[in-house]
Amino acid sequence: MTGQHCWGYGEDDGPSEWYKSFPIAQGDRQSPIDIVSSQTTYNPNLKPLVISYELCTSLSISNNGHSVMVDFEDHDDKTVISGGPLEAPYRLKQFHFHWGTKQNQGSEHTVDGKSFPCELHLVHWNAKKYSSFGEAAGAPDGLAVIGIFLDTADEHPDMNRLTDALYMVKFKGTKAQFENFNPTCLLPSEQDYWTYPGSLTTPPLNESVLWIVLKNPIYVSEKQMEKFRKTMFFTGEEEDARIHMVNNFRPPQPLKGRSVQASFQS
Repeated sequence: MTGQHCWGYGEDDGPSEWYKSFPIAQGDRQSPIDIVSSQTTYNPNLKPLVISYELCTSLSISNNGHSVMVDFEDHDDKTVISGGPLEAPYRLKQFHFHWGTKQNQGSEHTVDGKSFPCELHLVHWNAKKYSSFGEAAGAPDGLAVIGIFLDTADEHPDMNRLTDALYMVKFKGTKAQFENFNPTCLLPSEQDYWTYPGSLTTPPLNESVLWIVLKNPIYVSEKQMEKFRKTMFFTGEEEDARIHMVNNFRPPQPLKGRSVQASFQS
């Protein structure tokens, strides 16, 4: 079983109970999408993205059964993103990853049909307008997610602390302390981006996300990617405990008339 089948994402699954449970899966601003570079619109009014993670406080790393997630303290505005397409600062809540079994699949967004081995999502919420992350997650302008592609090349030294911690959260439902990790080290040096209105890519698929997808990937080694692929979809006590967590990505969804804007000229 792959992540696609586990979540009912597989193209061959047909109409499943998964989609019946979440009719918004057929909505007008679903994510991810294929970013067709020739059809994006350069917007000279888009500001540079300002990422202020210097004072962030990471709390834990966990396996929620469909990804590996690192949570952060988010009770004040000391860790925010601003600028870019945002009208207010958004607080960092968590980050997580989506990945595949091999180099040519794993990312949720694709660029001109190209998939990457992995995609990192940094999830933020609009604390200026909403009183909690849960409230923001149900609002059209509640969340902002930075998507970063991971490609394979040389080892990423700053990723080792994270990949070395994955053994502690091998099984679904496991959680471990993971303090003093600053995700600034996971950002590419250049931060040109595409942006569009979209949704969560896992249930409940709320159409509440302003997506900011960075053009430039970061690079990790194949050995580092293999550590992601050794995590599991299930708890160690279940019959399917041997099933590795791979292909935990949703395929691109129809654009349905949305405009994808670029902060840069092709």
